[in-house]
Amino acid sequence: MATRKTTKTSQSFSDDEIEAMKDKVAEEKAEKAARRKGGKKVDGEADLLAKVAELNGLDRELAEGLHALVKEHAPSLAPKTWYGMPAWAGEDGKAVCFFTPGEKFKERYASLGFNTSAKLDDGNMWPTSFALLKLGDAEKKQIAALLKKAVG
Repeated sequence: MATRKTTKTSQSFSDDEIEAMKDKVAEEKAEKAARRKGGKKVDGEADLLAKVAELNGLDRELAEGLHALVKEHAPSLAPKTWYGMPAWAGEDGKAVCFFTPGEKFKERYASLGFNTSAKLDDGNMWPTSFALLKLGDAEKKQIAALLKKAVG
C-alpha cells in the first residue's frame, strides 16, 4: 500500500483573500461578457444587493446604510461589487469607495474605504479608510460629507 506524503506549506494569502480575488476575476469576466453581448452593462445594483443579502447582522446593517447614503449624497456613483464586496464606481467603472465587512476577514470592525479616484486629497496626508461600528446620525453626516467631497 502506497503511503501519501504530506507537507506543510505556507500560504501567502488567507482563504478569504483568495476568495475575494476569485470574486474579482468573476466580476471582470461578467463585465467583459456583457460588453461582448452588445455593450449591455452588468446590473451592478442587483449584484451589490445580492452581496449585501449574504451579510449578517451589523455588517448587513452597515452595508445597507452606506448604500442608502451613497444613493442620496453621491448619486453619480454606480453600485457594483468589487472583490466580492459592495462598492460604488465613477463614470470610468472603477470603484471610488467600497465597504469591507468585518466578518469577511474576521476583523473586529467593518470599514468604508476610498480609492485614489476619490477627491479626498487634503495636503500631504489624508485618511482613505474608516472603521465602522455604527451608523448613527453623526456618522451619517460625516460619511455624507466625505461622499460629496469624493465625487467632487
